[in-house]
Amino acid sequence: MSRIGRLPIKINPGVSVAFADGIVTVTGPKGILTQAIECNKINIVQDNGELSVLRASETKEVKAKHGLYRALIYNMTVGVEKGFDKALVIAGVGYKAVEQQGKLVLSVGYSHTVDVVPPAGITLKLVSPTEILVQGIDKVKVGQFAADIKSIRKPEPYHGYGIRYKNETILRKAGKQAGKK
Repeated sequence: MSRIGRLPIKINPGVSVAFADGIVTVTGPKGILTQAIECNKINIVQDNGELSVLRASETKEVKAKHGLYRALIYNMTVGVEKGFDKALVIAGVGYKAVEQQGKLVLSVGYSHTVDVVPPAGITLKLVSPTEILVQGIDKVKVGQFAADIKSIRKPEPYHGYGIRYKNETILRKAGKQAGKK
């Protein structure tokens, strides 16, 4: 049995989970999330404040999706209760971010500024001109939007200029060694 899939999901007070017609709906203080699940392959059982994700059969396809669906439902319960965030750091001479009219304006070494508009359900918070916090209740959307911002100016390996995650380490390359004999 899947090591991830067999773990029960603790449902805290204030969070409710409903499963009907192949759609899991999780409601909490921060919002509502839904996820489609193949109900003929996975069964969801709720009892005593815990949720269990069970396999309907032992085929290879069902085994592959068992842990996936359990992880998705767990992330939904955490998201509607606490939310998720990703911190990004802008490094470089003159690189900065400014918040204007609900969008983020990035100056990251191009001849023009780059405007970033957050999708629905995502909020951007400017901690400082060089630090951005992406927040939301959907872990997938938060991670994808943070990756989209990072892809605007990926960190380069010589000086480390660009946009990176706060806890990311950039592998640096040595510069030229000209004139040393």
